[in-house]
Amino acid sequence: MGNEFTSQSLAEAFAEHRARLMSFVERRLNPILLKRMSAEDVLQTAYLAAAKRLEFFEQKSEVPIYFKLRTILVQAIADIERKNLQAARRDVYKEVAIDDKASREGDEIRPADLQTFNHIAADVTSPASRVDRDERHQLLRSAIASLAENDREIIVLRHFDGMGNSECAAVLGIDPKAASIRYVRALERLQQKLMEVSCFKKTP
Repeated sequence: MGNEFTSQSLAEAFAEHRARLMSFVERRLNPILLKRMSAEDVLQTAYLAAAKRLEFFEQKSEVPIYFKLRTILVQAIADIERKNLQAARRDVYKEVAIDDKASREGDEIRPADLQTFNHIAADVTSPASRVDRDERHQLLRSAIASLAENDREIIVLRHFDGMGNSECAAVLGIDPKAASIRYVRALERLQQKLMEVSCFKKTP
């Protein structure tokens, strides 16, 4: 694509990642709204929003295009839910965003994703660790945020987007073996950071 990202580039990127983005909508959108609109409607809204922000895709060329599409899709979902739901303010955690502006605009980890935090904690810490749930989630969020971008990417794809190793490899433009190695090393580095926090230290 070079440095210029055009409408044609956007169409091609959406077509390439359509199935992954559709799956993301189906998991992420409030179930109440899924009864009122289709995932296709949400994707179309995101596509139109992306078409107005082509310059966003020209920034940070090292960031995989999927993550940029995902950022705009998350924003679209947040806008749709704000307009359609009269729910109380949720207790959510800001997701580690690749784009700072996107982060401020609402790339959030939904309540349903909090179970993912529990799974990650179980994967990288001792079951005997004792820490309050909310504190654990906050510490995990901070630890993930402190990781290098490559490590954050693979953890987000595997744990929050539910992708398998081959899918991660396709998104990141690397071979499956490299994706597997990157994932294992990312978890090791996350574990190391968490072990530096006293409440996550393994107990006898």
